[in-house]
Amino acid sequence: MRIVQIAQRADDLTRAAEFYTMLLGCPPTATYDPPGLLFFDLDGVRLLLEQAAPPATLYLAVDDIEAAVSRLRDAGVQVVSEPHVIFGHEDDTLGPTGTDEWQAFVNDSEGNLVGLVEQRARAS
Repeated sequence: MRIVQIAQRADDLTRAAEFYTMLLGCPPTATYDPPGLLFFDLDGVRLLLEQAAPPATLYLAVDDIEAAVSRLRDAGVQVVSEPHVIFGHEDDTLGPTGTDEWQAFVNDSEGNLVGLVEQRARAS
């Protein structure tokens, strides 16, 4: 099995389209309004922003968590939690062995929490 689609709540599709276009660096792949659906492609997984969906937390991989948070803050996005180490990967169960998992959290335009994740080589 593989993930095909993730849904998040979006009260205002136009506002959500602007936010996620800025966050992801690409425009929506499709909009259907009515019934209130907005889609983005995340490397083959559909992100559905839907007016009837419940709120959700989305975690996105980033190459440089500090740069991503800085860019979002400069764009006026509310940073809920600054970049910090969540845990170290001692084996490859959840990430590459010998890396630390850094996470930060921001609120999207619709009040959903978005986690930013960087797996970084552990400092010696």
